[in-house]
Parts: sequence; structure tokens; C-alpha cells
Amino acid sequence: MEKIYLDYNATTPIRREVRDAIIEDLTVYGNASSMHAAGREARNRVEEARKRVGELLGVPAGTIIFTSGGSESNNTVFNTLRRLASDERGAPLSGGRRGFITTAIEHPCVLNSAKFLESLGFMVTFLPVDENGKIRMDALKRALNGETLLVSVMMANNEIGTIQDIREIAALAKAAGAFVHTDAVQAVGKVPVNAAELGVDYLTMSAHKIYGPKGIGALYIKEKAPLFPLIHGGHQEDGMRAGTYNNIGILGFGKAAELAKLELDSYGTAMRTLRNKLRDGLMARVPHIRINGHPEDVLPNTLNVSFPGAEGESILLSMDLEGIEASTGSACASGSLEPSHVLLAIGAGPELAHGSIRFSLGLGVTEADIDYVTAAVPPIIERLRAMSTLKTGGGAVSL
Repeated sequence: MEKIYLDYNATTPIRREVRDAIIEDLTVYGNASSMHAAGREARNRVEEARKRVGELLGVPAGTIIFTSGGSESNNTVFNTLRRLASDERGAPLSGGRRGFITTAIEHPCVLNSAKFLESLGFMVTFLPVDENGKIRMDALKRALNGETLLVSVMMANNEIGTIQDIREIAALAKAAGAFVHTDAVQAVGKVPVNAAELGVDYLTMSAHKIYGPKGIGALYIKEKAPLFPLIHGGHQEDGMRAGTYNNIGILGFGKAAELAKLELDSYGTAMRTLRNKLRDGLMARVPHIRINGHPEDVLPNTLNVSFPGAEGESILLSMDLEGIEASTGSACASGSLEPSHVLLAIGAGPELAHGSIRFSLGLGVTEADIDYVTAAVPPIIERLRAMSTLKTGGGAVSL
């Protein structure tokens, strides 16, 4: 049975061009921190990749440090701001800026970082979002004050695809004297992202979301923005991130970034066409469904659908038997039986949250694949609803 992979927000396959670059680099065995010829060759390749990543974000190469991925980058930012606001014992300072603002729909690595700071005694505000997943700007304005140190808002949500107005958020935060961070892991490579134009101090991205290898990410740090290392050791990354350079991962990341920049417009157009075809096909064939996320400000490849009267894991397993691979939400939270915190935050309710599927599209998905999915899913939902004691309402619902 041919597999149709629709879980690109969880991870993407490595592109052939990226794989070839990685294979080529296997022969470059030098340590990029060594001063001899082999080390210099390895370091030159690292710096070329850094340049490519910077170009994708519209920023100088010197503002990019390499990490192991999005979670490490995000934790580095929160650790930095925690240290700025802590006394010598690590406790929150009694005066000055020690407030953190984030949202109720962040990725778990940001949510849990914020909750950890809250447990230490820092003031943390979790902003609400509207029914489309957009943060409530009035709530942000009320939360900002002279004690706000950091505002961290993800650029695009990994579950429902809603894109936030980061430039406006950053302007408000800057006017209040706060630092600004955005987790742009899901946005980079799918929509235009210029870190300098956004006005943020920190921006996170990860290679395996743009057809690069796993285990390598990057953090953009605006010039003069503070940064304390999360990992201590050697002098790598100007002392900001210790550890032997992951040359293979970095080279793959650089190639993936280069391709993403070249193909950004065509990628967005192709994904949006396929996403709309999938959305329209499901709404036409499956009654009583709900499309979650913003109708316009949404990632071109992401479609989150609630199927009232059917349970998400059962839908997922049934689709898998038909060769369709998707997700019930964030891959990082897939082991949890709790309903999606993102869907609860937009007011979907436990039943809809438990009955939701995230379809995320990518390179290699065809119109024929979408036709297959829109034909295979309706009988699955009909069968599961017939077995369920839950009742569905009338009419398809789209936010």
C-alpha cells in the first residue's frame, strides 16, 4: 500500500539535494574548531551554512548561532532572561523587570519554560487567544507594564497554523521596554520571515521543519541583545553554545535554507492550492465538521479539522490503515491523553478537541493524494460516528 504522508509539521523528509550535501560532507572529517587545514575546511563549510540560514531570515550571518533544535533555542532565550532578572541566588529580583508574557497556545517547550519560571516566583502572563487562534491585542496591551522583561509569541501555530502579527506585537512590546522572542519554527520556509523587519530580539528555527536533518536548529540574536549560554564548555559559537560543531547537520541545514529561500513563493502557492482542495473536499463530503484556525492568516500547508462524534486517535489509526499518515496535534504532545491545549484555548471544547486531526502538507504531496484522502476519510468518520454515543450538531462549521 502506498503511503500518503500528511504530517510535515511534525517533521519533513530530507530532500535529495540536502542528503547529497550531507553525504559529501562525510569526507570532511576535521573538527571545525581546529586550526589546521582540515579544521579550516570544516569551519569554512559551517560559516557558509550560517550565511545561508541568515539569508533565509534576512539577517547577517553573525546574528545566527547553531543549536540542537527549536527546544534548545527557546530554552536558551528563557534562560537568558531569567538570569537577567535573578539575584545571585537565582531568585527573582525584588525590583525592576521580571515579568514574562507568552500565550496559551505556545509549543510545549515555551509553555513549560514559562511555567518553570512561574514556579520560581517570576510573574508570568499567558495571553488568551480568540476563536481563530489570534492573540487578543487588548490583553497584551493590558499585560505590558514597566516590569515586563520578555514577550514570547510563536509566529505560526504548529497545530492550527494561525499566523500571529509579530511585527505589531514586537512594536507594542518594544514601546514598553521589553525584549521580544518569537518561535518561528513552523513559519520559516513556509511564509516570508525577515527577522530584522519583524523587530524581534530573538527568533527560533529548526532544520527538520524545512527538509533538513533532525538535531540541528538555529537562534537569531539581534545585535546587542543579551545572551547567556545554556550549555557551558568550549569557545564554539563565540562562547554562546559549547560543543563540537555538528558539521553534517549544519551543512544539511544550510542547503535546506538555501532551497527554502529560492522556492518560497512557489512552495506557498502550491501548498495553499492543495490545502484548499483538501478543506473543500472534506467539507463537501463529511457533514458537521469544523475547520480550526484563522481563515486567512494561516500557514499554507496546515489544515486542522474537528470531526464531532469521532475520536481523534481512532480516526488517526483508521486513516493509517488506509495509508494516510497525519496527526492529532503536536508531535511533541502525542503521548498525552489530554485534549489539545491549543484547541481548548480557541474555545473548541473537549469533544471537538479530542476529535481533531491535523493535516500538514509538504513537497511530494499531489492532487491525486488529496483526492484519495477526501474519498477515504468520509467512510471512516461515518463508521466511527455510528459506533459512538456522542451526537453531532447540524451543519458543517468553519471558524
